[in-house]
Amino acid sequence: MGGGGKIPYPKHVWSPAGGWYSQPSNWKVNTAIMGAGVIGLTALMWKLSAEREYRDRFPEEGRFFPSRYWSKQIIEHEKAEKTAKGGS
Repeated sequence: MGGGGKIPYPKHVWSPAGGWYSQPSNWKVNTAIMGAGVIGLTALMWKLSAEREYRDRFPEEGRFFPSRYWSKQIIEHEKAEKTAKGGS
């Protein structure tokens, strides 16, 4: 059972993925660095998107609306509503 041994391959061939039968010794560190980079870039894009988000219509009170927790405009709108209700 099995496909046999490794076949001979040209040693002069270079590829970005590492060539035939590649298993770099530091693949775990490289993966962790790239993962941290992707997470960091995603966090920056999320923050930028939340800062630039603009709404003409606000979500109904009491209804689940995920961006209610990070959208600056919605947070300020709900604070103003709460102040207006409490002050009256």
